[in-house]
Amino acid sequence: MSKPLTAWILVGGRLTTTPALAALPRPGMVIAADGGARHAARLGAQIDAWVGDFDSSDDLSLDVPRTTYPRAKASTDAELAIDLARKQGATELVILGAFGGRFDHTFALVLGAVRLAQEGLNVLLHSGDEWGRPLLPGQLLTLETLPGQTFSVLAASGLSGLSIQGARWNLIGADVPVGSGLTVSNEASGTELTLTLEAGTALVTLLEPTLLEDPEKTIPPA
Repeated sequence: MSKPLTAWILVGGRLTTTPALAALPRPGMVIAADGGARHAARLGAQIDAWVGDFDSSDDLSLDVPRTTYPRAKASTDAELAIDLARKQGATELVILGAFGGRFDHTFALVLGAVRLAQEGLNVLLHSGDEWGRPLLPGQLLTLETLPGQTFSVLAASGLSGLSIQGARWNLIGADVPVGSGLTVSNEASGTELTLTLEAGTALVTLLEPTLLEDPEKTIPPA
């Protein structure tokens, strides 16, 4: 069986240098979506392809392959980057700079991550100080945590049969309507968190401590 191909997708949200960000395995390819190319230097990453309408990167000049799209288009720049990664064979997507930018783009990324997971891709949204993974029905999602680490389960639809173990407030077979605060700002009780779901879709997000002296510090290449 061939090894999964991981692509880093650089998008234009927040990116904070944390131990969790520095610990990410290096990718097989790096594709930047418009202004997300700014993150490459911080990550110590070489961009393989740069796509978008380039309305948010006028100040950037990079010697990398670049594909320009019109501003009037039916896809976001992030979607264009993801589509290119998939065409190149990527089955694991790490979307960096996913949180803290424009809310409409963040919301689209969250729902898009859930859809991509339903299509069989392994998807991680990451901004260094916060990251998230989709939770699908019938899946056992196991996450490494720090005791007291804050996490939330954000319902992308109504949830049925949500179970959480390894938390300050565990749940067994709970039903959670969209917009409920029941699963917001929970805490891990130990070093492993497990979640299962009978029906619906969600994004599980975790907050990471910023332990490095300089959150703007560049991550050296592996």
